[in-house]
Amino acid sequence: MRVLVSVSDKTGLVPFVKGLQAAGWEVIATGGTQRLLEDEGVKTIGISEVTGFPEICDGRVKTLHPKVHGALLARRDEPSHMQALAENGIETIDMVCVNLYPFRETIAKEGVTMAEAIEKIDIGGPSMLRSAAKNWNDVTVVCDPTDYDTILSEVRATGNTTKETRLRLSAKAYTHTAEYDCCIATYMRQQAGLNEKLFLEFDLKQGLRYGENPHQHAKFYAATEAVPFSLASAKQLNGKELSYNNIQDANAALNIVREFGDVPFCVGLKHMNPCGAAIGKDVVDAWTKAYEADKVSIFGGIVATNCEVTREAAELMKPIFLEIIMAPKFSEGALEVLCTKKNLRLLEVDMSADTASHMQYVSVNGGLLAQELDTTTKTITADMCVTKVQPTEEQLTDLQFAWRIVKHVKSNAIVVVKDGKTLGVGAGQMNRVGSAGIALKQAEEALAAEGKDIRKEGLVMGSDGFFPFGDSVESAAQYGIAAIVQPGGSVRDEESVEAANRHGITMLFTGMRHFKH
Repeated sequence: MRVLVSVSDKTGLVPFVKGLQAAGWEVIATGGTQRLLEDEGVKTIGISEVTGFPEICDGRVKTLHPKVHGALLARRDEPSHMQALAENGIETIDMVCVNLYPFRETIAKEGVTMAEAIEKIDIGGPSMLRSAAKNWNDVTVVCDPTDYDTILSEVRATGNTTKETRLRLSAKAYTHTAEYDCCIATYMRQQAGLNEKLFLEFDLKQGLRYGENPHQHAKFYAATEAVPFSLASAKQLNGKELSYNNIQDANAALNIVREFGDVPFCVGLKHMNPCGAAIGKDVVDAWTKAYEADKVSIFGGIVATNCEVTREAAELMKPIFLEIIMAPKFSEGALEVLCTKKNLRLLEVDMSADTASHMQYVSVNGGLLAQELDTTTKTITADMCVTKVQPTEEQLTDLQFAWRIVKHVKSNAIVVVKDGKTLGVGAGQMNRVGSAGIALKQAEEALAAEGKDIRKEGLVMGSDGFFPFGDSVESAAQYGIAAIVQPGGSVRDEESVEAANRHGITMLFTGMRHFKH
């Protein structure tokens, strides 16, 4: 039995090859791989001894030879194939251990030249992988060091790998070369100025019971690289499997949490809209305020916080029917409390700072939309004021909070806020006045339950898009709104400014909108 070894990633290679050799396998190696193995005391056969031809063109040509590919591709059960090998003095190769030049890592380096990138395009490696993978019935193909232990275990037990393992490794090899070629194709098309082609790489994370509705099939795929604020890499500590709708809602909640950094924050969410959100002095305070913001809507909802969930917070959350609680960490005491609810999903999510730009994809009939994830949120400052009445420091703080929340509410979106807590949320209406009416009425009812008059509270309002007319400001004035933040940019901006001045409302224009369809 013979193995051909030619790898760029030499992780775990030496013990793997030593194990094969101890099991009676001969080792063929190329270039730097051979030098490493020889230095470690592994006896090898150089590739030139097999081909009878030297490595040429600075190593660009060394394995592209019939004595390599014939040895890999010949079917052992086909007499004519074996006769051809015998007539040409070719001995079979039973395993290929190859991983490819680091092309992706090379082009990711700042300042890399095209010449440098091209030298990291592997030719012989993919060819050997594909040849071995095609003949998987007889040949073992290895491209992932994490498979070394399994292969060695089988070789030690029976002298070779099982047919099932060879088929699985063949599929992995074709996946490996496909991903490699996609990366090269994307880079070369960019260099050549050709139209972009989008190649997406996602691995199946889990099959889902159904999609949005029971008659729809659904699956959850994960990106190949883990990123913060992602369910794909979250650790589930308790509860039943996530559903399609759970994942959609939880992702929306995580995008809201991302806005608040280290400020203790908690949000309750239903149907991809926040139903209650608040900042607080700690997780208990933030949860309490978020829950009190809308005790009705949070029933059956999702909760996300950027704080460790403590036992005290868990005791407060436990009586409420919730689908999911997400946090960067749960204390042992919190787990003792919450894990008594067997269906409650507890997800530990990486919420570390993330400055990278991420793309967002949405399928449409016959196509795909792609855009950068909306992670930019302007800081609200007094110089954004466009009215006679200037904002107070307290109002600026609440306006900042409102602006961070309203960008995550479905358009047309309006939120009403006081003291770092949502009191009213108007989402997804066909006109902005309708959304404002919902948010204002909700806030009025919430305050009335506390024996307060909304017109005396000096609330602030946030709008994700500009006011096309002054009617939304007029509605706000009827409920005693004291300050408004909105993007501005309407041809009728002056109408809204005049209405605000007439009612003594301070209004700020951010110059940036946050539509969320």
